[in-house]
Amino acid sequence: MDDARDDELLTIGAFAARARLSAKALRLYDRMGLLVPDHVDEVTGYRYYRTGQTERARLVALLRQLDMPLAKVAEVVHADGPGAAGLLDAYWAGVEARVAGQRTLADYLRGRLSGRSSEVNGKFVVRTVDVPAQVVISETRHTLAGELPAWIGASLGRLEEAARECGGVTAAPFVVYHAEVSMESDGPAESCVPVADEAAARAWSEERGRAWQSRVRVEPARRLARTRITKAQVAHPQILAAFEAVEEWVAAQGLTVAGPCREVYFADWEASGPEDPVCDIAFPVS
Repeated sequence: MDDARDDELLTIGAFAARARLSAKALRLYDRMGLLVPDHVDEVTGYRYYRTGQTERARLVALLRQLDMPLAKVAEVVHADGPGAAGLLDAYWAGVEARVAGQRTLADYLRGRLSGRSSEVNGKFVVRTVDVPAQVVISETRHTLAGELPAWIGASLGRLEEAARECGGVTAAPFVVYHAEVSMESDGPAESCVPVADEAAARAWSEERGRAWQSRVRVEPARRLARTRITKAQVAHPQILAAFEAVEEWVAAQGLTVAGPCREVYFADWEASGPEDPVCDIAFPVS
């Protein structure tokens, strides 16, 4: 009897009521290939659905309640069980990362708009740390804020691969901002990876580094004032709150900024969640 009920043909109106969807939504899902009618009358163009399609219709509706784009919904409903669950997990991880970043940005903007920037900045814990001199292999590029994340990931990946041929990476990679990077200002920024073998690094740079305009230099010993931020806080412009907090702390301590600011990446970016600490925002001070 269940099979018979599953085979029952319903008009679009009756099916919409059973699936708790509108006829308009069903027509859209038909055009997208998400939920195709079982039968379309050649003369009238009327769509007919089988009751057995109700489960997919309700799945589509539930996925849309997650604000999932229709193209992504199509991927999920056409995948097998484990594959569909994996696609949902990936989508939701992206949602959580975006919301975490937006929450941080809202806090930053709330402080600015209310005149309580100092109160917001006070949530960042700032400390000083002494860093010894390091030999680094680096790339420098003029880049706007929108292009920055992709360039940082690609350049640090190239430099870390090079470092493995130069005695290995000896400390956390970092990015130095020699001038402002924003939506209007393009820096430049410099990606740096500390390496163990200076001679090997210079040989590598001379032989294979020209394509990316890499160079080898000695980063002098420095005292850094730094604060630690999460992956969600790294996104622009909310990351600006961390830079402001460190600058404010430096001034309050009677210290002087003694070089360009930097981001120090000490964690596995891909393996980290939105709330995991991944980066230090730092200023050399004297």
